[in-house]
Amino acid sequence: MAEPPGGIVPTFASVSKAEKLEQLRRKMASIPARSDGTEPATSSVVLRPVDEREPTPIVATAQSTLRMLPVPAPIGDLLPRGGLARGTVVSVDGAASVLIGLLATVTAAGGHVAVIGMPGLGLLAFHEQGGDLAKVALVPQPKDAAIDCAAILLEGFDVVVLGLSGGAVTPSRGRAVAARARSKGSLLIVTEGQWDGPDLRILSRVSGYTGLSAGRGRVTGVRLDVAAVGKGFQQRTGSLEIRDESGQLCWATLDDSTRAATPPLRVAQ
Repeated sequence: MAEPPGGIVPTFASVSKAEKLEQLRRKMASIPARSDGTEPATSSVVLRPVDEREPTPIVATAQSTLRMLPVPAPIGDLLPRGGLARGTVVSVDGAASVLIGLLATVTAAGGHVAVIGMPGLGLLAFHEQGGDLAKVALVPQPKDAAIDCAAILLEGFDVVVLGLSGGAVTPSRGRAVAARARSKGSLLIVTEGQWDGPDLRILSRVSGYTGLSAGRGRVTGVRLDVAAVGKGFQQRTGSLEIRDESGQLCWATLDDSTRAATPPLRVAQ
């Protein structure tokens, strides 16, 4: 990209989406070789935004909410501040609907998310929960460059999701990426693997369905047990439901009379 007149170099926020993606690709290509002599598989990483529209950052009016990202209201009831704090690391495991709901709510509010290493992410369910597909970038097959890719994308996205595919991140690498999330004010969500010491853990499981009778009918809702625990607050649990209301999926909290009789959900800290 040529330097503009007067020697003023444009900031990352002032360039076009295509130029931002090119800058990110160059940074990924410049990552040095690992100590074992292998090179990060940067040539296989492809950023695939759904379109090239300019990002629209989330803007809050109250100082107390400037560093919070929105979540579905019933999930927010389980969290100390009603949302997910920027600059933190959150582990999300269990029912895929919870992760999808978190991402859909962020994009519906104007935020941008990048999803790494999750080629099977349910984009239809994301759309049905009100998510904006134009604000999602996918890196479906990062191979061994997933963590490096996440560290870079934290610079330009509100939320970065890192799918670990059953793997584990060493504490030293985890601390380095967490520090980058804090410095950039972005949220890192890790899933499908082991990450030591996240700021928040969210675990969920499917507890039942509505709309079925004697194994027949049409599913109109999915019931979920959800638990959250984090640094500085004890575990909170709730029984939630995702309901189909005229083609739009909505979140609701179940009362005691409709909760399934299942063992309590516990999150390992």
